[in-house]
Amino acid sequence: MADAVRRDILQGWNVLVVDDEADSLEVATRLLKYYGAQVHTAGNGQEALEQVRKLKPAFIVSDLSMPVLDGWGLLKELKRQRDTMEIPVIALTAHAMVGDRARAIEAGFHNYLTKPLTAATFIRDLLTVLENIPELDFSAQSTS
Repeated sequence: MADAVRRDILQGWNVLVVDDEADSLEVATRLLKYYGAQVHTAGNGQEALEQVRKLKPAFIVSDLSMPVLDGWGLLKELKRQRDTMEIPVIALTAHAMVGDRARAIEAGFHNYLTKPLTAATFIRDLLTVLENIPELDFSAQSTS
């Protein structure tokens, strides 16, 4: 099924992945790069804020539970700054409980993905999320 996704679907996209778990960070990075994204990483929200200021990513995939500054704090800081408030942020968590997705969206995340990340589902799930973020105009790119 993953073969149906074009290898260059994310070509030219600058993406930031934020996670303190090395395995999740590596899986997300490899998959995003495989589909053409230029991937940058951060191990916590504070590192992510420093990266965002330099990179201006098209979107961010961020874990929620991290040391120093968690995903909730990262989102709050991004929303406070005029030049970063419109960057779509997708929550990523292993602690998926009933109501967590609604809580994340209510807080300002554009959507919510769950761990563990797998090659079979991550890109498909991510592409579905990206198509539903109007600021990205992803649907026009994905069909060309």
